[in-house]
Amino acid sequence: MTYSILLVLLGAIVQPKGGPGQKLTLKSSAFTEGKTIPVKYTCDGKNISPEVQWSNVPDGTKSFALILDDPDAPSKTWVHWVLFNIPASQHELKEDLPAKKELDSGATFGINDFGDVAYGGPCPPNGPAHQYVLKLYALDTKLDLKPGATKPQVLQAMKGHIIGQTELKQKYKRQ
Repeated sequence: MTYSILLVLLGAIVQPKGGPGQKLTLKSSAFTEGKTIPVKYTCDGKNISPEVQWSNVPDGTKSFALILDDPDAPSKTWVHWVLFNIPASQHELKEDLPAKKELDSGATFGINDFGDVAYGGPCPPNGPAHQYVLKLYALDTKLDLKPGATKPQVLQAMKGHIIGQTELKQKYKRQ
């Protein structure tokens, strides 16, 4: 077998289930790649969750998980938002999701590092801007976890089930 044929075959093996050229994408008018997060979505504003949409979903997706964290926090990566078991048929989250353990769609909140089963907006200490990373995972299963699961529990349950992922990086600095 020639080297080029082998590369083609290997490429077919490692392609996402959505097929060649299909890459899960994530966008938000509130959380724009590389931009500053509007105050409205932080502890200095209304502290409401942003709207987000995604597209180019891989074939075989059964659910999504969404995690927002701050890797620049002083003592550890600070978890702001954990939402899992978002139905595969859902490709967006509306702004200002209600603070309840499970949404009507079945999407389930994990616990954030503020101790809430909800969204907790950016709230860095005074000083340089912090980077915030919003990650979306397409999964080939629904996670067998209860509301209030921690980020490590969600990540552990996702192992071997991630068929696509994407992220947005933004920043925020207290005024």
